[in-house]
Amino acid sequence: MKSPLLSLPGAVPAEGVDEGVAAHYGDLFREQRALADGTGFVDLSHRGVVTVSGDDRLSWLHLLLTQHVSELPAGEATEALILSAHGHIEHALYLVDDGTTVWAHVEPGTQDALIAYLESMKFFYRVEVADRTADIAVVHLPAGSIAEVPDGVVVRETAYGRDLFLGRAELESFAASHGPAAGLLAYEALRVEQHRPRLGFETDHRTIPHELGWIGTAVHLQKGCYRGQETVARVQNLGKPPRRLVFLHLDGSEVHLPVAGTEIRVADEGPEGRKVGFVTTSVRHHELGPVALALVKRNVPVDARLLAGDTAAAQEVVVEP
Repeated sequence: MKSPLLSLPGAVPAEGVDEGVAAHYGDLFREQRALADGTGFVDLSHRGVVTVSGDDRLSWLHLLLTQHVSELPAGEATEALILSAHGHIEHALYLVDDGTTVWAHVEPGTQDALIAYLESMKFFYRVEVADRTADIAVVHLPAGSIAEVPDGVVVRETAYGRDLFLGRAELESFAASHGPAAGLLAYEALRVEQHRPRLGFETDHRTIPHELGWIGTAVHLQKGCYRGQETVARVQNLGKPPRRLVFLHLDGSEVHLPVAGTEIRVADEGPEGRKVGFVTTSVRHHELGPVALALVKRNVPVDARLLAGDTAAAQEVVVEP
């Protein structure tokens, strides 16, 4: 679904999974600085929007999600995962309940599979699941923003800013009164700086929550059963995850960023050394320079100098080994 805000001056379309919104509006670092200062907004209207309504919505979702939501207060934001039977991450949901309906935004294109799963688990529960992507757009206001929210808009407020569930027909008028717009690359740069994982970027088919630091923020360890809980409990109580998320400071003299999937090796073993991980997201940050998130094997020493392809990289611990 193509955003009407791609018609704004300087808009350059994003590619891949983020197609449909602007990557930037002509000045990546200016847009980053604006967000860091709490001004402007980000068009996230390409993300999927799913609602769950009905009297049993919270108790029902509590059975399916990794997060404790049975008593989620109205207006309180949270995030949650849906795992496979083996504990691998399948979906990431960013939630808020408005008192009658749970609103969630999810990765672009994942809403159909999510809804199919939720529908298959309804049984006798009094719930209604709906895809609202066609009429509701997600817009992000950065932390510190004092912008007014239009009446009737559901807001999901976190330490990183406010996610607005805005009527898609209101996007252009919202942009006119809440600018300047910042592109997705600016938003992603701050996400990487904040060490926040993203489904489909920091995850692959075998990722478990412990590897990304999602324990606590998206996984509640004291709640009842859900699919994949045995793996979560076993790793938490008896072992360590096989991989861990790291933050990389990349050699700033390199012209090109290592792309997602670039192999990581220990620098002391040279460019032909054993592979110990891979880059998940790389960005150019307005203050830190080129940085990245990556998954590496848990036993890689925290002080080891790394190579991301041909680029030297110093690691910063995100998930403890």
